[in-house]
Order: sequence, then C-alpha cells, then structure tokens
Amino acid sequence: MQITTLFHDLPMWAIYIVTVLVILLSAEVGYQVGNWRSRSGSREKEAPIGGLVGATLGLLAFMLAFTFSGAATRFDARRQMVLQEANALGTAYLRTDLLSEPERTAARETLVAYTTLRARGVTYLLSPEAKAEASALQDKLWSTAVAADAQNSDSPTVALYVAAVNAVIDLDSERLAAGRNRIPDSIWDGLLVLTCLAMAAMGYQFGLSNARSWGETILLVLAFALVTLIIVDLDRPQSGLIQVSQQPLLDLLDKMGAAAP
Repeated sequence: MQITTLFHDLPMWAIYIVTVLVILLSAEVGYQVGNWRSRSGSREKEAPIGGLVGATLGLLAFMLAFTFSGAATRFDARRQMVLQEANALGTAYLRTDLLSEPERTAARETLVAYTTLRARGVTYLLSPEAKAEASALQDKLWSTAVAADAQNSDSPTVALYVAAVNAVIDLDSERLAAGRNRIPDSIWDGLLVLTCLAMAAMGYQFGLSNARSWGETILLVLAFALVTLIIVDLDRPQSGLIQVSQQPLLDLLDKMGAAAP
C-alpha cells in the first residue's frame, strides 16, 4: 500500500502533524549534509545553490497550486451533484400528483425515504449498507412507476413521472462517481517527494552558510503544511472541516414535510 493512501484514513490533525514532521526532517537532513560539506572544506558558490533552491520552491508552489485546483474542482463537482439530485427528486415528487392512488401515496413515501437517505452525504452513500438501501428504494420507485404505467399506458402525464424517476436513478451512479473521484495517489506521491526535496535543498543552503534560521524554516514549514491540509480537506467528500453542504436536500425534505436525518 502506498504511504499516501494512508492519508485518506488519518484524522486531519494527524495529517498536519505528520506533514510538519516530514518537512522538518527533510530540512534538517539537508542542513546536516550542507554543514558537513562546509566543514569538509567544500567551497560551493552561493549563487547557483540559491538559484536551485528558489527554482525548487517555485516548482513546489506550482505543484501545490495544481493539486489545490484539482481538489477544488472535485469539491465543486460534488456540490453540484447534490443540487442536481435535489432538483431531480423535487421534480419527481411534484409529478406524483399526476398519478392515481394507491401509486401516488406509495411513490411519495418512497421518495421521502430516498431523499432522507441521500441527505446523509456521499461518504455514507458509498457504504455497502447505503448502497443496498438505495437499490431497494430505487426498485420500489421503478415498480410504482411500472404499475402506474400499466394502469394508464397511454397517459402522457404518467410518462412524465417515469422520466423523472429515471433521472433520479441515473443520478445515483453519477453522485457516487463524484464521491469516489479523488486526487490520485501518484500525484500525492509526487507532491510528497517534491516537498522533501525542496525543503532538503533549503536546509542544504543553510548548512553551507552555517546560518540556520529556525524562525524562517518553521514559518515556511507551517505554511506549506497548512496548504497541504486544506487540499486534503477539500479532497475528502464528507469527513473533514470543509464539507459539501446537503442543504438543497434538507430544504427539499422540509418542503416534503419530512424530518431531516
């Protein structure tokens, strides 16, 4: 298992501490190597080393910006899926007025139960028990639609309800796919390696000049670790501090007269 895969399961505070420790360790290793080179009589020029450190830190900043953009895009896609599903469920609920009894009551009860399930968030929806419950409710919705169509096979109004139910079922796979769509481990691996190299290069420069600057080092380490933490938080569908709001579905439940989960 890749080490970055473990970051998907670690709590946020643990990720921050581990990131800070890894970056500090990289900077310290670089410093010790640079200090050893300086004491051994090496006379490396400051300008090329400084340019290399600046270029490496700039590349790291670009990589962080790229990863942040990917995480933000995925976060926005999940938020849009919640809104789309709420709209589809609301449409289906309104179109139950086009059905006759007992299909109308059965459809409304099933839609309320399904909306309550979907409002619990994509992290829960990806669990085996939620998938089984969603599948059972979708079967009930579809069987109700089939029964209504059998009674009024030539009715265009029933066809509208059937189309709405079909849209609701299709959005299930789309929302789950958006929840699974996370930053690939290969990108996390590359970011981790580049961060270690950049901090080691900075420490190496400090070691050559034998002028360690703990204040600047710690400030830079904390800043990079904080940006990494934000990226990890955005990449987590429903378990971090930055969560996709379920408010559209909660508002729909309120209109249906049902209690929020």
